[in-house]
Parts: sequence; C-alpha cells; structure tokens
Amino acid sequence: MNNKVMLVTGSSIGLGNNIIYEAAKSGYDVIINYLTHEKEAFELKNKVEKEFKIKTLCIKCDITKEEDIKNMVNKIVNTYGKIDVLVNNASISKDNEFNLKTKEDFVKVLEVNTIGTFLISRAIGNVMLNQKQGKIINISSNNAIDSYYEYSLDYDASKAAVINLTHNLASHYAPYINVNCICPGWINTSINNEISEEFKKKELNKILLRRFAEPKEITDLVLFLASEKSNYINDSVIKIDGGIKC
Repeated sequence: MNNKVMLVTGSSIGLGNNIIYEAAKSGYDVIINYLTHEKEAFELKNKVEKEFKIKTLCIKCDITKEEDIKNMVNKIVNTYGKIDVLVNNASISKDNEFNLKTKEDFVKVLEVNTIGTFLISRAIGNVMLNQKQGKIINISSNNAIDSYYEYSLDYDASKAAVINLTHNLASHYAPYINVNCICPGWINTSINNEISEEFKKKELNKILLRRFAEPKEITDLVLFLASEKSNYINDSVIKIDGGIKC
C-alpha cells in the first residue's frame, strides 16, 4: 500500500503524540521526531506499528540545527521517497515574570518556535516543491491572536510570528503546497497538571464552551487539513479554542 507520509515535529509527547497516533490510525506512514523524550518516542513507535501495521521512523532531530534537519530529511526521503504532510508542532515556553525574563530565554523561545519552524519548513517544502504537492500545517496558538499573558510574552510573540510565516510560506510555495495554521487554545494534556485549580477555573470562565479541548478535537482538524477534502483551503489561520471571551 502506498500510504501518505506525515512528519510531526516534537511528537513524542503531548499534542504531537496524539497527532501521530490518529494519523497512523488513519493509514498514514508516520515519522516521530523527538529531541529529549527518547523513551516516549520509541514507545509510541512500537505502539502504532503494532496496532496499525504502518511504516514508522523515529528520528532525533534538533529543529534549530540545519545539519540535523538535513540528515532527517535525507533519511525520510531515502525510506519513503516522498513527504506528503509536515506538521510543525515542536515548541517550547519559558514562562516567567516580566522583569525576570532574560534575553537568553527570549531568544531560545524564538529560535525553537519561529526559526526552527522556518528551517524545517524550507527543507521539507523544497522536497514537496519537487513533488509538486504537499501540505504544511503550522501549530500556533490563540496566544498569538487574542489571549495574551505577560508571563508568556516571548511564547506569544513567537507564535504570532508563526502566523506571519504561514502567509509567506503559502505565497512562496504556491500553487503546489497548501500552507495553513491552527491556533489552539487550552487542551487537556498532562501539562495542565502543573497549573493551579484557581487558574484553571479562571481560564475556563473565559471559554464560551466552558471546557478545555480534548486532544482529538485538535487532531481531527490537523487530519482534515492534511486530507484531500481541504485541497482548496490555503493560507488560512484557524482558531480552535471553544470561543474565547477575554
């Protein structure tokens, strides 16, 4: 079977892990990218291979390093001969009080979330351009649109830049590659375990649906944008946050 091939950056844990699982379930051959969570990455690889009988690669790659990206892209192309879908999911945050934020932390957040997204999109976008087909899906955040937090202003700025990058990539790769951007709000993932119940309640009251998203609700949108059903959707920014009322 000539399955479509999807790479999801930062996919060993969290939302990326869910995207890989649901993509494999839908018949994609998947590439799991990780940097630090090796154990979780290979557990996911074994799980989807066993359950869905698809072809999987598990690749350690720092998306801020061009040599790492080059090696990953070469391995994918040598294995599958193509890349159909790139999901730019990898990101970091370094939340802190305004006056305690450092230049080094701010630069690191921009380097991973914005520059890393650019570097890997360029490397894989050029492969897709040679194929004359492909889908790039950027994961930004509603923090980039209308939910601002002083503690995460560096993260917010980096994700706003991803939206701008989406527009420029769509223009550059037209008419062969669809480039779209998803802006999720709060998602029910393990990261929420670190948040106080008081803060959660405050955030829930801002959401018209009065709940956080389930990971699959975000993943379903990713898979829709990756599918042929979305072939006429391009250069779009889609907010999926249950309706935020700030």
